[in-house]
Amino acid sequence: MNKAGFLTASERKELLALVRRPSGVHGPARRAHAIVLLDDGLSVPEVARIMYVDDDTVYQWHRRWCEGGAARLSEFGWKGSSPRLSCADKSALVHALTERLYTTTAEIIALVESRCGVSYSRSGMIKLLSRLGFEYRNPKALPRLPSVAEQEAFVTAYEKLLNGLDARDRVVFCDAVHPEYQTRPARGWIKKGDPVAVSRTTGRQRLNLHGALNLESGACHLVEAEAMNAETTVTLLSRLLNAYPEARKIHVILDNARYHHAKMVREWLDTQGKRINLIFLPPYAPNLNPIERLWAVLHKTVTHNKFYPTFNDFVDAVPGFFRRTLPSKWGRIRDFVSDAFHIINPDDFRVLA
Repeated sequence: MNKAGFLTASERKELLALVRRPSGVHGPARRAHAIVLLDDGLSVPEVARIMYVDDDTVYQWHRRWCEGGAARLSEFGWKGSSPRLSCADKSALVHALTERLYTTTAEIIALVESRCGVSYSRSGMIKLLSRLGFEYRNPKALPRLPSVAEQEAFVTAYEKLLNGLDARDRVVFCDAVHPEYQTRPARGWIKKGDPVAVSRTTGRQRLNLHGALNLESGACHLVEAEAMNAETTVTLLSRLLNAYPEARKIHVILDNARYHHAKMVREWLDTQGKRINLIFLPPYAPNLNPIERLWAVLHKTVTHNKFYPTFNDFVDAVPGFFRRTLPSKWGRIRDFVSDAFHIINPDDFRVLA
């Protein structure tokens, strides 16, 4: 007897096609075989695996047996089934699904039944939606954005800044991040049927970090505090001056958080001999701040599918990312965390009401 796996991939594919092909001669015997196996006590999934068909096919054969016995098992509909919805009905359905986001198949089944008088099973509706060009996915979360002109103006000004930099000048991107002591389940390739889970914490604690990223070196300067405010902003800017004592000017690109505009910050800047130049991003433009991408890498590395038994373990892991992971892997990280800005045009999206 040959060992398992003696067929080539092409041979196996050809034989499976023969096994699954409907036949007026052998088809009734296969269906009868399935009914006998069910009578022997095997489950539908077990019979489907043995017969190399899907579960729905076994259910259909069993339904035929219940409706008409062996005679019903011998019936084959060789003609293609006529469309259950007319072209006009399909066009109307496409229009309805475009006007409003339906989140469940059951809603669409009810919609079709009420408007067209046609009933669909869940699997049948999924196939219909696929034929009509629909797929099940999340809409993109679109932040409130500045106009394309404002975004392009910032990019132009940034490029002009880089082209006119003195050799001693430095440019950093500033922002705050608040990693929570919460495991974030993230997608990955998991074997079908494998009930993979990740332990979750129950605490609401978090860290508050104010950071400034140097894209040239990958250095990220941080301030940890109970809350982000004008004081932490001044502390962070002071650390930048200490980190780059030779810099003629440090250009800090940051968002329009209220504490970045605070009187305390302005007064402190006046005492620093104009060594720090604050450049504010257009309002609501995180797509123009590369440090936002660094925060995404931080979460992917530290919180995605990661469990920390205690908050202190979590607290150790976050600084560890900046002390070890970021310096050692900056060569790869900077391909993602870069100033290759992505201009987002809200007009490119159909925004849901």
